[in-house]
Amino acid sequence: MNEYVLVFLGAAVVNNYVLTRFLGLCIFFGVSKSLSASASMGVAVVSVMTITSVIAWAVDAWILVPLGLEFMRTIVYVVLIACFVQLLEIVVKRAMPTLYGAWGIYLLLVATNCIMLGVPLLNAEARYGFAKSVVNALGSGAGFAFALVLMAGIREKMQYADVPRSLQGLGITFIVTGLLALAFQGFSGMIPL
Repeated sequence: MNEYVLVFLGAAVVNNYVLTRFLGLCIFFGVSKSLSASASMGVAVVSVMTITSVIAWAVDAWILVPLGLEFMRTIVYVVLIACFVQLLEIVVKRAMPTLYGAWGIYLLLVATNCIMLGVPLLNAEARYGFAKSVVNALGSGAGFAFALVLMAGIREKMQYADVPRSLQGLGITFIVTGLLALAFQGFSGMIPL
């Protein structure tokens, strides 16, 4: 159990995809303007990332590795993620219209997020089994959601700050992101992975 906690914390904090690996920055900067939008996007990312990691693990373990097709992982994972997100959008739109209203455009943004591809690829590279792949995906999604909500809270507070005109908008956002990244770099080496 302790090993799984370390994998989760390692993915969420120590190796945070946004603030230490710098993946998913387009969505991070675009969505983090609003706390409610960030929370919705965070839930969508955690859900889709976990489910697609499970599917990618199954395809990898049962098809790609036995057939010696490991070199096809990137292409196969991209197709899996795109198909799953499209299917999820159709199902959620018909079965749960209120959830679709909350997720809406975020599902399409999730499909094009490089983190969605990075997590299954890193799971395969680390040779994680099923349970560790799921825990790593949950931790990675939680870390992305945490960084997104943290930045949204800071950006909402900055609306009331006296920011110099030349730094308003993305300028101050890049500076704050850099400071957050420096803070998260302080966790590196704390959890051996």
